[in-house]
Amino acid sequence: MSLYPSLEDMQVDKLVQNQRAMVNEVIKFSQDSPTPTPAVTATPSPYPVANVQNGSVVYPALGNFLGLELSDDMIRQNMPEYMTDVPDTAIEPAKIPQYPSTNGIVAPVTGNSLIPAVAQVNHSIRELILCKDSKGKIGLRVQSIDNGVFVCIVVKNSPAALAGLRFGDQILQINGTLVCGYSVDKIHKMLKSSGSNNISVVVRDRPFERTVTLLKDSKGNMGIVFKNGKITSIVKDSSAAKNGVLINHNLLEVNGQTVVAMKDKEITKIITDAPGSTIKITIIPTFLFEHLVKKLSTSFLRGKMDHSIPEF
Repeated sequence: MSLYPSLEDMQVDKLVQNQRAMVNEVIKFSQDSPTPTPAVTATPSPYPVANVQNGSVVYPALGNFLGLELSDDMIRQNMPEYMTDVPDTAIEPAKIPQYPSTNGIVAPVTGNSLIPAVAQVNHSIRELILCKDSKGKIGLRVQSIDNGVFVCIVVKNSPAALAGLRFGDQILQINGTLVCGYSVDKIHKMLKSSGSNNISVVVRDRPFERTVTLLKDSKGNMGIVFKNGKITSIVKDSSAAKNGVLINHNLLEVNGQTVVAMKDKEITKIITDAPGSTIKITIIPTFLFEHLVKKLSTSFLRGKMDHSIPEF
């Protein structure tokens, strides 16, 4: 079964697969028919199939995508890679194109986005090697939930930020010691007593968080209303509604950039300025978010939290 970044992708893929099946049926009929078959007029799909090379995924042609009115000449001159092989005139049955088969993920809508791969939560385990800065600091604070230890602050420009630690990462091991059930104070003491270099930290990638791929509408909106980073309302029939975004969740990242403790207008600007029509948001249930940042003021978080996009 294929996986889809968004509901829109699945819907477009179904159109592509149906068109492919219809073309193959016409080819089979023309080959089995004992008498010559008259010319067939190919009915273009709302999302024609683009060239597929080396097993790459399938994308829609730009001329009919999201209401864009681009001529073939304009696409050929500026974006030749998006030209399709599907003719829009009457063609002989024997020359009807056979769509190539793709065994991988088909992502006609969002697969061509420029969103960095780091925006995806994969829940994998990775080891980081940290050091301390000139003040003997790592730039990290943690909170405990259900015997687990979770990152709640990554200080900007700190060794922790440079190593790629993220809000919500679960710390499993420090310098070879399993930390399940450890208190917050004990974790901080372990880090403080560690040497200046080669501090090994093993983490699981943000187990309480998930990413959702959304499409912006013509006004640049995704269909969510939020206050202080908390999603309070979902717009009817929006991409957020179609893809299962829930209220009472907090925005943590937009296209991989941490937005914890940012002002709403700053988050909105990041969303509005994001290139392309696709946005990937990372969210966490509000009750977990509030537990992770309890006893930490918004102003403190805003002044300390790293808001860069990790480069790993």
